[in-house]
Amino acid sequence: MAQIGTDISLAKDILTRGDLVGIPTETVYGLAANALNPDAVTKIFTTKERPSFDPLIVHTDSLTNVSEFVQEIPVKAKQLADQFWPGPLTLLLQKKSIIPDLVTSGLDTVAVRIPRHPLTQALLAQLDFPLAAPSANPFGYISPTTAKHVNDQLGGEIDYILDGGSCTIGVESTIIGFNNDIPVVYRLGGMAIEEIEKVVGKVDKMPHSSSNPSAPGMLASHYAPKKKLILGNLSDLKNKYKGQDVATLSFIKEKDQRHAYFLSELGDLNEAAQNLFSKLRELDDLPVDLILAELVPDEGLGRAINDRLKRAAAL
Repeated sequence: MAQIGTDISLAKDILTRGDLVGIPTETVYGLAANALNPDAVTKIFTTKERPSFDPLIVHTDSLTNVSEFVQEIPVKAKQLADQFWPGPLTLLLQKKSIIPDLVTSGLDTVAVRIPRHPLTQALLAQLDFPLAAPSANPFGYISPTTAKHVNDQLGGEIDYILDGGSCTIGVESTIIGFNNDIPVVYRLGGMAIEEIEKVVGKVDKMPHSSSNPSAPGMLASHYAPKKKLILGNLSDLKNKYKGQDVATLSFIKEKDQRHAYFLSELGDLNEAAQNLFSKLRELDDLPVDLILAELVPDEGLGRAINDRLKRAAAL
């Protein structure tokens, strides 16, 4: 298994030699490599068993550094960066040739963000290259929100995991691109659309892609437990599957029953987002045949939670 700790110098040395490190962010843990080193980036795809047509997000620690590997930062992109970076927002911008095509799956745009986690910020400040870092999990499975999650899944294939505790947001970043200066949501995530629209006005939304996605995290089936997950009204589902060994995932706490899990005791969407992936992992480890789940209110971070639940159920 991988070594787990908080040694930034060790993480820097491993990344500099072209190997992989698990890193914490406020959203989920990432599997990081030198984004300017195609051989190192190849190790990400191989370790995750991630298809090469699914592009990666590039992480750095300042807007000045972003300018070194994108053609330009449009006015509305700059407004969003000024307001929300560092934070759970990724911008899709025209790339410079310094970014390998492998990182962007051959696209002329690159997804970039400045993460908010202090440990990873300190690491990035010591590097003279950005980090490509998708979620640190086998492709298509539930994203990790603790160092232990990373070690349980990929610990045998990487040397080191920076331990930054539990992720405070718990779902991936929101991805925003631009079409003729109109902001477009490519992936729902940890930055609420309502907050984005306060800064740049109304945004459009892209559908998911089953192949050749134009941004990271757009595949229709993703973030899924190994057990079958079925979405709907929990009362109806429990009646329908009565007699089968099931577990349930609700938004708020239900009456006590066997294998009943909930995302937030008080109905708080931020808490629910933080708990989503860890609860799905716990449910996936139970000795049950099915996971029955319900959607949460479709507002704020609830949109991102529902997006992940639908894709976990491949709806």
